[in-house]
Amino acid sequence: MNPVTRIAPSPTGYLHFGLARTALFCYLFAKKNSGSFILRIEDTDLERNRPEFEADIFEQFAWLGLNADKTFKQSEHRPRHTEVLTDLIARDLAYVSREPAKDDASKEVEVIRLRNSGQMITFTDLIRGDITFDTTELGDFVIARSMSEPLYHLAVVVDDHDEGVTHVIRGEDHVSNTQRHILLHQALGFEVPAYAHLPLILMPDKSKMSKRREGSSVRYYREQGILPHALINYVALLGWNPGTEQEIFTLQELIELFEISSIHKSGAVFDVEKLRWYNKQYLARLSDEEFAAYALPALRTALEKRGVDWNDSIALKTVPVLRERIAASGDIAPMAEEGEFDYFFKHPEPDSASIVQKKSTAADASRHLQKIHEVWSALAEESFADHDRLKESVWEYATSEGRGNVLWPLRYSLSGREKSPDPFMIASIIGKHASLERISNARQRLGL
Repeated sequence: MNPVTRIAPSPTGYLHFGLARTALFCYLFAKKNSGSFILRIEDTDLERNRPEFEADIFEQFAWLGLNADKTFKQSEHRPRHTEVLTDLIARDLAYVSREPAKDDASKEVEVIRLRNSGQMITFTDLIRGDITFDTTELGDFVIARSMSEPLYHLAVVVDDHDEGVTHVIRGEDHVSNTQRHILLHQALGFEVPAYAHLPLILMPDKSKMSKRREGSSVRYYREQGILPHALINYVALLGWNPGTEQEIFTLQELIELFEISSIHKSGAVFDVEKLRWYNKQYLARLSDEEFAAYALPALRTALEKRGVDWNDSIALKTVPVLRERIAASGDIAPMAEEGEFDYFFKHPEPDSASIVQKKSTAADASRHLQKIHEVWSALAEESFADHDRLKESVWEYATSEGRGNVLWPLRYSLSGREKSPDPFMIASIIGKHASLERISNARQRLGL
């Protein structure tokens, strides 16, 4: 029998990072074994459900490439849940209980409880092995608030059965729920599916990755510029090991290699820097055109907030700099706020004292700048497109005079910053005219 797995998120928040990992493992297991992957929206919490959260679930799964073979909405199954409750009560396997309300003991409510014989239940977890529960301590547990309001335990069991789910892969925080679900399967005469409970994703302090914590949603990392393939690649290795040294995988490779028996039992610690490392690996695989389409919109937005005029031609030339400096497009805005890209698009206003190398003099700095101005004035405009050609043109002079003495005033004159890319990279981006103008401006500030 080909397996059927499912992921069943509630639209009460943006798609959680941990749920995305569970969905990935469900997807990999199903596809590895020529099965089906189901997405079911568990939308029965009317007070907390939000349409924007439901839309986000579909949007992020599509972005990740985890396309479901079938989709369902739990709210559409209410008539079926009522039918099951009616049957259970008719067979005296469940009953209506009148009891004090939990939030107000002076009020009486009606709930529906499953009759529990208090048996020992053992099931074989595909990750953790045999797990045994004594269900006596559960008592007759509540399965519905009313005939039209089933609780999670009943609804999920009925839906899994009706949708043909054969393997329930979920987080280890659901282990204790499994005893209830098996009791319901038995009462309803349903075949019990196989269960696998995944280790939780932990933060570096070993706390659980809470839904309320910033950086716990897929949307958050997508907005930070993490690519879908990078996220999938990193998530796959959170709690699972292919048994090789390989770190970069396509989705198809993950499908081929995935074995549920290779999932770890202990919690997996989330490392945002490792995720960023993966993203940088995937960014390196983009063509210049693809990288520009990825990074330049973020740069433009950041610079426009600072009132810096945009220039498409200059922006395209910054691609090599951005490739070197960022791990995700979300890195660009903080850098831009510090003025780290302004000098590509507008002339800096260098401080005269900072133009001079510490062990040099203003007269020497002016002399070095004058020499470079003469050399670069003789170069054709096309030469400025070649970073190495610019370097070669002054390297012998810089070596003879002391590279720091020559290159510091040049770089500072071009950027106006004490930390910036090398001067030849800057000159190749801003071009001949702007480079010469900035060198002249720096000499004027030195007053020599």
